[in-house]
Amino acid sequence: MTTTRRTFMAGAAGAATLPVFNIKASAQQSLNVTIAASHPVQNFWVAMMKNVFQPEVEKHLRDNGNQVRVNWRESYGGTLYKFQDTMEAVRDNITDIGYVGTLWEGSTMPLQNVSYFTPFTTGDHGLVARTFDKLNETVPAIKQNWNGLNMVPLSSFITDTYHIWSTFPVRTLDDLKNRKISAPGTSANWLTGTGATPVDGALTTYYTDIQTGVSEGALSFFVGILPTRVYEVAKYVCKCDVGAMYVGGIAANKQRHDRWPAAFQKAVAEAGKITTQKHIEDVSSRIDAAEKEMVAKGSIITTMADAERKRWISGLPNIAKTWADTSGPAARDVLKSYFAAIRAAGGTPGRDWDREASA
Repeated sequence: MTTTRRTFMAGAAGAATLPVFNIKASAQQSLNVTIAASHPVQNFWVAMMKNVFQPEVEKHLRDNGNQVRVNWRESYGGTLYKFQDTMEAVRDNITDIGYVGTLWEGSTMPLQNVSYFTPFTTGDHGLVARTFDKLNETVPAIKQNWNGLNMVPLSSFITDTYHIWSTFPVRTLDDLKNRKISAPGTSANWLTGTGATPVDGALTTYYTDIQTGVSEGALSFFVGILPTRVYEVAKYVCKCDVGAMYVGGIAANKQRHDRWPAAFQKAVAEAGKITTQKHIEDVSSRIDAAEKEMVAKGSIITTMADAERKRWISGLPNIAKTWADTSGPAARDVLKSYFAAIRAAGGTPGRDWDREASA
């Protein structure tokens, strides 16, 4: 999307969503609000927007005086923009509220990608989501980044922990040597030292890539793999708990947010917190259901021995330090805050990336 088109669309969206006031004795204010995502409602992140966030906003308004009536203008399924533009779409007010995929914003939102550079920290997806809800509110550099990009974060979305799906059994780390494993982007770093060759791709390409021999497996997570049916071409699943990852969340355009009436600002804030919690619960139920369905359809699931997992972890280079060295002066503070929150909640990181990065 060109700058000219973005500017035009931002202006058009802004003009189209100006509040309309109803002349009623109740003085109820009517707001037209565009909510959008690059993926369809069938996507488990986007489902939270449609099925939890929107109803919770309306419930909060009803329960607190009903001063505002919201008219949702839904644009799910990439009708306004694609996944490469989720940040720009919210920043430029192409949509008032949208899912922002921080995992696709390594250069503009590097601090929010800390989990991808600290594998084996925790497989507790709920802990990761709650931690980022807190970091987005309390870490000055992260708050400044959101504000600087004209956005207000409202909720935190995550993946469940990563494992290996493959066409061959993985019993030890040596079984990965000379194998081609789909691991796009930052996750390619997680295979360093294993002898495996990372192959670029995405959830949407894994099935064909494995079926045609482009790769022999994938690093992924149960909730993401199930709808892609990758287990049909990679029946071996090695549970190795590489870690749950923060991927972004629902955000509002800051200029629009700051012009909304206080009642609506409070409603979206409270709905965002509830959405994070419901998302955690939804992912938990989906993991169990996905694992059972895969086993029923022929998957062979094993768990990597603790000694082999520790061997994998200790063999990784200091990727957190590399990230900290290239992500600005606040990166180490973010590392410290992230790991402090994990430990304070009872988590035990597989590797103390924060301490190594500061050594």
